[in-house]
Amino acid sequence: MTQTGGAWYYLPTMTHAAVEPAPDAGLAARAARGDVQAYEQLVRHYHASCLRYASRMLRDDADAEDAVQDTLMRAFLAIARYDDRQPFRAWLFSILVNRCRTLALQRTRRSRRFPHDELALVNATAPELPASGREDAVRTAVDDLEPLLREAFLLKYVEGMEYHEMASALGAGVSALKMRVKRACDALRPRLREIYDD
Repeated sequence: MTQTGGAWYYLPTMTHAAVEPAPDAGLAARAARGDVQAYEQLVRHYHASCLRYASRMLRDDADAEDAVQDTLMRAFLAIARYDDRQPFRAWLFSILVNRCRTLALQRTRRSRRFPHDELALVNATAPELPASGREDAVRTAVDDLEPLLREAFLLKYVEGMEYHEMASALGAGVSALKMRVKRACDALRPRLREIYDD
């Protein structure tokens, strides 16, 4: 459920799964000493949430998988620099957020340089599939948010992060992130009313 204004709305598949907290700092310290199995435990714990976030931000499964794999490799190579005074999840997501931003920017630049390639023509002429049900409509509404608002909304309401974790992951202040989440909710409110008042 998420609250937009005074009303609560159920977001069918957009709630984070209840997962037992991993002993992240200890596993990260072991991984930094070369314990690959400790890092594999961290990967198993966070892979699904990383992939969920990347898929929603990039809106392309292949790009999302690339972003996550690149993130996990970069995190492994940089694990010795992880400061256990911050949550591991926030540190990992800071890498993922940057990879998603970079991939999105590269995609935008490619599409500007090659606007008439075959894939662009196929995508431009492919008929849009009708959305089926409220879940698809909610996903579309969230996907339509501008990227900074979508980032904040997904981390807060889908990944269940606290604002201090979000600040660490996104490199923004807590007050700025609260404003982004509020703006995202303000933008979603009329769309959600239309969906749920049908």
